Amino acid sequence: MSLTRSRGPLSPDSIGRLNVPLPAEVSFVEPYPRRVSATLNGSTVVDSERVVLIHRSGRSPEYAFPAEDVFGLATRPEPELPGYVLVARSAADGWFEEGNATHGQPRSPYHRIDCLRSTRWLNVEVGGVRLVDARDTVVLYETGLPPRLYVSPNEVSCALDASETTTYCPYKGTASYWNVTINGETFNDIAWSYENPLPESLDVKGLLSFYESRAILRTDLPPPVDVFL
Repeated sequence: MSLTRSRGPLSPDSIGRLNVPLPAEVSFVEPYPRRVSATLNGSTVVDSERVVLIHRSGRSPEYAFPAEDVFGLATRPEPELPGYVLVARSAADGWFEEGNATHGQPRSPYHRIDCLRSTRWLNVEVGGVRLVDARDTVVLYETGLPPRLYVSPNEVSCALDASETTTYCPYKGTASYWNVTINGETFNDIAWSYENPLPESLDVKGLLSFYESRAILRTDLPPPVDVFL
């Protein structure tokens, strides 16, 4: 994300623009000054302090390692860096940065989250019933993504039921999802929350945000500025 995915500057769907056209395939290669290791069945299969991060258009960042820092795993060469190789995330059952377990894609150093207390208005309607009409909100600004409004469960007029769905974000943590039943009809996964978020997202702990594709959302967030005019 950030540089090369979503609406980042090297993404095909960038929210901004550069003053020169980009080639169809762009790579950005940079040192990643963290010790990265991986384990498989309890044995260390990657251990490197010479990690490089590869950003490619439309793809998540990837670690590249000197070939001699990978032990007994299938690799593929990194064309931008002779002597460096890529390892599929699924090739190991544990990945670590400075000994801390990581999940999902490597974190981009250009990705940022800001959570700001706000009086922005959020109105949510599902199945003809108003679930939320609140101005006590938190706006989550995340690099390359549109702002999201979060509210306390106390602002929701109907009881929500926990869904079995979960997803993981390397910047916010594990998301829990919520269903609502209205007049006998259940609407699945209309909202999500982070019950135990990562440190940069603590201000939305336990708060709810809603899918515009599964509910009618009205807000007073400003429309994005079109820099391509």
